[in-house]
Amino acid sequence: MDVVVSGASVAGPVVAHWLHRAGIEVTVVEQSPRLRRTGGHAVDLFTPAMDVLERMGVQDAVRDRATGTERMIIRREGSDREVTIDMARLMGALSDRHVEIMRDDLSEILYDATRHDVEYVFDDRITAIDDDGVVTFERTPSRRFDAVIGADGLHSGVRRLVFGPEAGYSRWLGGYIAVATIPGERPPGLMTTVLGANRMVGIYGARHSPDARAFFLFRPPAELDVGHHDLARQKQLLHETFGDLGDPVPGLLDEVDRSSAFYFDAITQLVLDTWSRGRVALVGDAGYCPGPAVGGSTSLAVVGAHTLAGELAEARGDTATAYPAYEAAMADYVHRSRDFATTMARKLVPGTRAGVWALATGTALVTRLPRAVGRPLIALGSGDLGLHESIEIRRYPALGDPPPE
Repeated sequence: MDVVVSGASVAGPVVAHWLHRAGIEVTVVEQSPRLRRTGGHAVDLFTPAMDVLERMGVQDAVRDRATGTERMIIRREGSDREVTIDMARLMGALSDRHVEIMRDDLSEILYDATRHDVEYVFDDRITAIDDDGVVTFERTPSRRFDAVIGADGLHSGVRRLVFGPEAGYSRWLGGYIAVATIPGERPPGLMTTVLGANRMVGIYGARHSPDARAFFLFRPPAELDVGHHDLARQKQLLHETFGDLGDPVPGLLDEVDRSSAFYFDAITQLVLDTWSRGRVALVGDAGYCPGPAVGGSTSLAVVGAHTLAGELAEARGDTATAYPAYEAAMADYVHRSRDFATTMARKLVPGTRAGVWALATGTALVTRLPRAVGRPLIALGSGDLGLHESIEIRRYPALGDPPPE
C-alpha cells in the first residue's frame, strides 16, 4: 500500500509514523519550503495524546520541551489589582497527564522521530486528486496512491479539493485569536494577562526559548471581513481592539507590528458529517477542528492520526472498511470536543465587567482549594471536565500496540 499525507505539522507525522510501523509506504508533502519554525504558539496535550506519544517513544522529548508555565497573573482592565492562577492545578483538573508545548517544538520532535522512515517532500502541495488515485502536485510529477490523507490544518487544501469550499463546513464561535513572537525572555513559568470585557491580551514564554509570545483573544459583535493572509489588516484590527489599554499593551502592539512570526485566525469549528470520501480521508484540524485555542484540537489530532492508521492497518489497506471504522471510533471524542469548545469560547473571554471579575477571582480561588473540592468547581465552569480522561485509545495489533493491561 502506498499512502500520501498532506501536512507535516502534527497529525501528518503521527499518522505517517504508525502507517510505517504497519509496513505501509508513506510520503508526506508539506507546502512550506522547510519544517515550519515561525515561532508558533503553545498547545495542550492531554492524557489520550500523551498515551499515543508514549507508544511512539517521544514522551520524554515532549516533556523536556514543555513550556513550564506554572502561574498566570491576571489584571482586570481598569484595575491595578492582580490575581494569580495556579496553572498546574487548573490544567490538572482537565487531565492527569497534561503537557503544554510550543506547536513548532512538537512538530520538530515528531519530524525527527519519522524523517528516517518516511519520505518528506517540502515546498510542494497537492493540486488535484483523481478517482483512480492519481495525485497531481504543484512541483513534482504526478503519482498514484492507494490512499490520500489530508492532515493540512483548519484551512486544508485537500479538504477544499474533495469536499468543496470551507464556508460550507465552518461555524464561527464568536472570537478571534492572534499570536506573535516577540524578542525578550520572560520569567520562567509565568504568563501575565490583562482581561477586559470581550478581550484578553497576554505574554508568556517557554523555559528553553530566547523569545516570548504575545497573544490576543477578542470577541467582536459580528464576524469580521478579513482575509486569512491579510497581515496588515489583521494587525490593524489588534490596534483598534486593544490600543486603548495601558501598559504593557502598547509596547506589545509595537512588537507585533515588527514581528515576522505572526498568526491570526477566527475561532471557528469544522462540522462535517463525514471525514472521508473515496480514497481520501481527513485527520486532525483538517477534518474536525473543534476550535483553535478552546477545544484541545492538538490532542484530538494526535489521537485521530493513531486511530486512522490503526484502522487502515487492521483493514489491510481497504479504505472502504477502514474509513467508516475510523469515523465511528473518533465520533464521541470529536462531538464532545466540539461541545467543550463551544462552551469555552463563550466563557474564556467574558462579555461583561462582572463576568471578568467572576472569571479572574473565581478561578484563582478554586485553584487554591484541595483538588477534591476544586476539581468539581472547575467542572461547573468548563463543562465536560472528564472529556480527556474518559477517552480510551484503541489498541491495534497491526500497529504493534501493547495489549490491554
